[in-house]
Amino acid sequence: MAIPIPRDPAIDLSTVPRHWFAGNAAGTAIANGVNMLFPHGERFFVRSVHHYFDKLTDPVLREQARAFFKQEGHHARAHDDLNNVIRSHGFAIDEFLEAYQKIARWIEDRMPAKLNLAGTAASEHFTAILADGAFARGILDTLHPKMQELLSWHAAEEIEHKAVAFDVLRQVDPSYAVRVAGLAYATIMLGGFWFAATTVLLRQEKLGWRGTLRELGKMRREDPIIRRVFLRGIRQYLRRDFHPRDNDNEHLAREWFAAHGMAFTEAA
Repeated sequence: MAIPIPRDPAIDLSTVPRHWFAGNAAGTAIANGVNMLFPHGERFFVRSVHHYFDKLTDPVLREQARAFFKQEGHHARAHDDLNNVIRSHGFAIDEFLEAYQKIARWIEDRMPAKLNLAGTAASEHFTAILADGAFARGILDTLHPKMQELLSWHAAEEIEHKAVAFDVLRQVDPSYAVRVAGLAYATIMLGGFWFAATTVLLRQEKLGWRGTLRELGKMRREDPIIRRVFLRGIRQYLRRDFHPRDNDNEHLAREWFAAHGMAFTEAA
């Protein structure tokens, strides 16, 4: 891959409504659940790759990593802004976020650096699949315009840099065992914290289980997210010869960037 392009569109989220995902309370809670994790998660990705930056011998990969750091930094700040919007809607999220960050950092500090990198590589695979589905399945079209702008930009850049952490891991340790251990790590962390965050938000929506299932029933055909992200992602990643570029989805990012007057880095 060529060098990703860091962009900082400075999106104003002040007009985003409480139920910005197709006006659906449960759908918004699920989407907010993962979005709430991004600021700390993106910074974890940066730390994990940066730990090995001085050991990277390929000059192109070093430049890709630098661009990756900048893109993820911009994403983290944008999602900090979104968390402020979620707070403005009356959701109490600080207790959860404090616990999440404390637990995640405790785990990070006790994991081998190589496993943190492997977890980042796997997480980047999951986020690229999320991005792919957001574009290809028309999910973004159902969002409030400002959230559509935020998540489209984020999704396009996730596709653009989807292979960087994986390629760093291949240089640091190309073993299949480390890659699969990172997949298990990422699946447990992302799945567990996403579920917990969504539960915190749904409780405050006071829908009850019946109301939640009724709301989700309206969306089931639109985005079977567990099957699409986790089951498909795990199945792909377990192939011994897998590489993120096996998923031919760069055209989705390229088309979005072109429509918004931005360049896309073509493969070298």
